[in-house]
Amino acid sequence: MISFMHIWRTTEVRNSILFVLAMIVIFRIAAHIPLPGVNTEALVAFFQANQFFGLLNIFSGGTLENFSIVALGVAPYITASIIFQLLGMIIPSLEELQKEEQGRQRINQWTRLLTVPLAAFQAYGMLLLLEQKAPTVFGNGMSAFQMIVTILSLTVGTIFIMWLGELISEKHVGNGMSLMIFSGIIAGLPAFFQRTIAVYDRSQLITLCLFGVSIILTVAGVVVMHEAQRNIPVQYARQIRGSRLAGGVSTHLPLRVNMAGVIPIIFAISIILFPTVFAQFFLDARTEWVRQIAVSTLGLFNNQLFYGVAYFVLVFAFTYFYTAIVFQPERVAENMQLQGGFIPGIRPGKPTVEYLVYVVNRILLIGAVFLSLIAVLPLVAQQITGNASLVIGGTSLLIVVNVVIESVKQIESQLTMREYEV
Repeated sequence: MISFMHIWRTTEVRNSILFVLAMIVIFRIAAHIPLPGVNTEALVAFFQANQFFGLLNIFSGGTLENFSIVALGVAPYITASIIFQLLGMIIPSLEELQKEEQGRQRINQWTRLLTVPLAAFQAYGMLLLLEQKAPTVFGNGMSAFQMIVTILSLTVGTIFIMWLGELISEKHVGNGMSLMIFSGIIAGLPAFFQRTIAVYDRSQLITLCLFGVSIILTVAGVVVMHEAQRNIPVQYARQIRGSRLAGGVSTHLPLRVNMAGVIPIIFAISIILFPTVFAQFFLDARTEWVRQIAVSTLGLFNNQLFYGVAYFVLVFAFTYFYTAIVFQPERVAENMQLQGGFIPGIRPGKPTVEYLVYVVNRILLIGAVFLSLIAVLPLVAQQITGNASLVIGGTSLLIVVNVVIESVKQIESQLTMREYEV
């Protein structure tokens, strides 16, 4: 368990945490600077009654409800990251760049550049969507000039919080993008509890009990799956180095059941929201079959059964996808062999790689299924109770628990590293 006094005495860690808190405060200030010409009261009421936009508001870090200058949140940046990670699995030259530090820096720069047009595209789609679903938000409608200024403002806001997120990540006390989403969720808790208390009556007792059970199951499940790991025994052969005999140490290689953390949830929300936003562009298309496809897409994603199944599948798939990025058996086996290590009963080289892939796929199946079930649990509760806030609360809780655990782990790692330095 982390000692707060220990953190405070460690200058580097203390300064890093204070810097991260300062960046989050700046982000929250920006989240309360609304764009001109927006009826914020009508917007808040619309978000409370709409599940789709409620999830989108969570993904933006709570900034969309105020329609602030950073209303798009980190969604465009995450979409750009997904695109390059997918391309890296298809294009060999891009895959080679991902293996080198200089290459990764170049890909990060390309990701930032791609974020700009994606942010402008998403801003335009969001304005069209709000004009159609909640026309009172913009009063008498938006002029062409106002729309251009709004799109530019939202794009600049996305670039600003992308920069803040990268500054936070550099301090190694948590992922910057995840922490900003986390801060938006925490900032919205007082209003959530206030609304719950204001409308409470005895008929909602079962609903609140189910919500409480959902919270307990989500917290317990995420913590258990995050801490669960499979230890692979590793033996290091004895080696003669000069006049000394080194090696002969028995240790283990820890393989976590859920290596991807909260990233699959963020990726899944990003992807599942994209078709609905994209379909808005073609609702007024002159070509009939194009318009019908757009209408069918919106109708399909408004279907709760399809939405739940798609959410489950996406979380499951992205768990495997992101794990394949962060854990590379070939590199682990190569490093192990260079250091004179081997898994008892498994030959070094290709057999070790095959064994690691086999073990990771087996334990990851459990982690991916469990994480997907936790993700759709609030959707099931909503179908039973008819309360859309359960969906938003469950998804938020899933992100909060994962972000807290990851941040604690990174702070512990920094403290341990500095103890060794001393």
